[in-house]
This record gives sequence, C-alpha cells and structure tokens, in this order.
Amino acid sequence: MAQPSPFQTILYEKGEGLAWITLNRPHVLNAINLQMRDELWEALLAARDDPEVEVVLLRGAGERAFCAGADIADFGSAPSYVEARRARFQRDLWGLLEAFPKPTIACLHGWCLGAGLELPLFCDLRIASEDARLGLPEVNLGYIPSAGGTQTLPRTAPRVSALHMILTGDPISAREALRLGIVHMVVPRESLFSQGEALARPLLGKGQTLPLLKQALRRGLDMPLPQALAWEERLILRLLGAHGLQEALARLRALAMDEGPR
Repeated sequence: MAQPSPFQTILYEKGEGLAWITLNRPHVLNAINLQMRDELWEALLAARDDPEVEVVLLRGAGERAFCAGADIADFGSAPSYVEARRARFQRDLWGLLEAFPKPTIACLHGWCLGAGLELPLFCDLRIASEDARLGLPEVNLGYIPSAGGTQTLPRTAPRVSALHMILTGDPISAREALRLGIVHMVVPRESLFSQGEALARPLLGKGQTLPLLKQALRRGLDMPLPQALAWEERLILRLLGAHGLQEALARLRALAMDEGPR
C-alpha cells in the first residue's frame, strides 16, 4: 500500500485496487468531529474519482471502537446552527456515500454508536468482529439520529427490531446484528481487516457492472415493480453499450458454459 495521505483525523491508503479509509482519533473512540467529516468527504471524493480504486473499505483505529458517534465537544464550539447546516448541505457526506458508485465495505469493531453505526449503514457490505456493539443511543441524549439512522436502519433490519433499537437506544451484539441482517459477517477481532480485504477481492475487475448494479438496487427498490423492471432494462442496455454487444454476449456464453451440466 502507498503511504497514508496527510489528513489529520483519518488515514487514506490505497493499493491493488483497494482504498482503506481509517477513522484515526482513537483517543476519543474515533468520534466524528467537523474536521473528520470534511476529511472523510475529501477522501471519498478522491477514491470515487481515482481509476485505480475499485473498492473502498472503512475501519477504525485503536482497540476500543470503530466510532463512538459524533464528537459532543463540537456541540459547544461549532459554528451557528445555520452555518453548520449549510456546511453539511455543501459537503453532504451521507449523500455522497448513498450515491457512491463503487462498492463500499465497513469493518466494525468495538463500539459502533450513533454516527458510528449510521456511516456503515450507508455502505454496501458490513463485517463485524465478535466484540462489536452497535446502537443508536441518541434518544438517551434527548436527541434523534441525525445522519440517516431513522431511515437506513428500518430499511436494513426488520422494522420491529429497528424501532426497538431507535426508541430505547440499547446497543446490540455483533451476533444479534448478524441475525437481524445489519452485518453480513462476524469474525474474530484479529482477522477483521484481513477478512474485510478477502471480502473485497472478488469485487475487483468488474468494470461498470457493480456501479450499475448499485444503481439498480438503490433506485429500483423504491419504485413500483413495473417501473423498476424498466429501469433495470435501461441499465442492461447501458452495460451492453459500455462493453460492446459482442463482448457482452461472449461473457454470457462463457458464463452459460461454466454453469452448464458437468
């Protein structure tokens, strides 16, 4: 991997088609302050626009947490409410992740609370270590999740379970998160990052296929079925045009031969 870039609150490393973004404030459990949010925005834009990067992985530094949420120290020192909301609109980290064209994987360990769960919920895949604890505790602070949690969690976990987590603020274990479909895998802590990379490797070399698949899923699931099927057809035609019809047909023939009777 290349040397980390000179961010102050995150590390950005890339190599062999992968980009690792590490939340790097372990002394405060990687809590997200305004500077980290802006640096995450810059790093994700760099990864999005870099042709050498095909998959982005996020992780947290230190032993205790992926991310314990927003840094409450910012609450007393941030700009005015109006200015803070304008900055968020101009650098919409969550919107950038939601529309991100390349596959994203969150590698979770320790505490994953508030924004530390909401950020992974915008990723495509989530892998957790056995010590991970996931929750949205904002209700116990007299607040509500403000980085999409009220919308992304019920779209990921069963609604009744998401409601319980949001209304009580109680965290859940990695195994419970796996049972609810919030994470895709649970692995030993010591193998979390290597397993994250192993999950990413098969996604390399897919060209425009994965970005178009993400578009099909992102938009299609919010459409009525006939409209969603028409949207899928448009994406297929776009893919055929990108690859060239003959190349696409050759791929389909090769796939059919591979999966045919033995």
